[in-house]
Amino acid sequence: MGSAGTLSADGARRIADAFVHYNAEFRDITRRAVRHFDARDWVARESDSVARIELYEQWVTGTVKQIATLLDERSIDRELWTEIRQEFSRRVAGLPDAAFMRTFFSSVVRRSLGTVGVDVDTEFAVDALDPLEGISSSAETVRYPHRGGLEWLAEDLLGDIRLRSSWIDFEKSVRYLAQQLMPIGTIQRIDILRPLFCQSTRAYVVGKITLDDGQVRPLAIALQNSERGLLIDAVMTNEDEVSILFGFTRSYFHVDLERVVEAVVFLRALLPKKPLSELFAVLGRIKQGKTERYRELMLHLDRSQDQFQHAAGERGLVMVCFTLPSLDVVFKLIRDRFPPVKNVVRQDVLDKYRFVFRHDRAGRLVDAQEFKQVRLPRARFSEALLEELATETRETVHVDGDDLIFDHMYIERRMTPLNLYVREAPATLADLAVIDYGQAIRDLACSNIFAGDLLLKNFGVTRHGRVIFYDYDELCPVTECRFRDLPEATNEEDEMRSEAWFHVNDNDVFPETFINFLAFNEQQKSAFLRTHGDLLTADFWRALKKRLKAGEILEVLPYRRTLS
Repeated sequence: MGSAGTLSADGARRIADAFVHYNAEFRDITRRAVRHFDARDWVARESDSVARIELYEQWVTGTVKQIATLLDERSIDRELWTEIRQEFSRRVAGLPDAAFMRTFFSSVVRRSLGTVGVDVDTEFAVDALDPLEGISSSAETVRYPHRGGLEWLAEDLLGDIRLRSSWIDFEKSVRYLAQQLMPIGTIQRIDILRPLFCQSTRAYVVGKITLDDGQVRPLAIALQNSERGLLIDAVMTNEDEVSILFGFTRSYFHVDLERVVEAVVFLRALLPKKPLSELFAVLGRIKQGKTERYRELMLHLDRSQDQFQHAAGERGLVMVCFTLPSLDVVFKLIRDRFPPVKNVVRQDVLDKYRFVFRHDRAGRLVDAQEFKQVRLPRARFSEALLEELATETRETVHVDGDDLIFDHMYIERRMTPLNLYVREAPATLADLAVIDYGQAIRDLACSNIFAGDLLLKNFGVTRHGRVIFYDYDELCPVTECRFRDLPEATNEEDEMRSEAWFHVNDNDVFPETFINFLAFNEQQKSAFLRTHGDLLTADFWRALKKRLKAGEILEVLPYRRTLS
């Protein structure tokens, strides 16, 4: 074994090299997305999506093993790790996206030392992980000035899209784009981020529109590569539309950005209500998104005084859910034990969340970020919440001086529980939410997910009025369910029984019974049956299951199709 100086230099170099190789592999996978879009190879696209999600954990695990071999008996020497961190800090100073590298380092050291909370001596503290620190350049864009005709501008923009696929009708697409831009106002220029943004079966041109009066609007052009060729599927030019596209319920984009931070700053200017953490995550930099969410939490705690308290809505049987009223997130802890009515164990719940993490969320599943060994000040918790944590989560929540240590938790965006929303919202908005609830079930089904527990309390409503599912302990693939018609009772005694008089397997589902569990008033029930009555038939689900098992891609798009 070499000297401490040699070890710290070698350790810092190997961790930095590991990140460089991880990042190169990340970008290799990301770049393939354009080829998959060109080839309409959705199977390969899905495979790459999962592979890229798993990549960070693979590289951290491999690096921890490599460093343990290098440091040998000093692999848990905190003083040595402090020296390695200092050397690493010098090595990455001034590099693009340096906060990404520091986050990777912290992942390695935390895993190596089994750190609880944050150890400022061995890893990078919150202030050292600011991704915007030292940013001095803007995102790489291509500018298209308005030279006197919108069709000229549209032709220049679309003509720069480099794909092997040919346009079905390029001139028609140019005219269509110009028509969609016309109502916005007098356009001075359009600036487009250079790479294509790929998500699911679509590719997007993303940029901003600057008007003559100085106003700026976002722009997202959805491209479809159909069997006949390339066409514009939709043009989005307002903040709400583009915000949904970049939302926390969508699958991560595959977009090959040379400098991710500059692109995030560009997007944040267009979507100011989006937290930085969500923008990093939706661009595929999931770990950086988690790091930024933790930074947001710690910084918010420093400048607020309110207490953590139970989240609004009914008490969950599997999760303890709490929130900080002044922060727009929810914290979820798995209870130590579940009541008999819940036929699951802790590992089942973990597996369901892991399944969702790797699955296409189709705009209807919240992105629940997993955190371990989180330290929070005990004084910031209400007495009622402390009492429940002490009785329901004592195996995973521990008191350490003035703090609580959470072995494991999920953090996700806060929404209004649907059961509360339909009771409190004006009748028109409540009816719209009921209709979108049915659409959420339908969209999830098209992405091969049966929500399982369809009670309204397990769904939330976003600020855009979209209904999102967030309780994952009973969800499963549609293709693993057996959808059955409800047998008719043969006698009056059977009809009066509270439980089924016929045999029911674990994977049996009876869609006719769904409506019995939904707390709709008569008006809401009528709206649901009018628009989504087919969801209550086994025939609908059996037909959908057949299409999924045949490998058919059932698209769930984050916009209304307007087809050029």
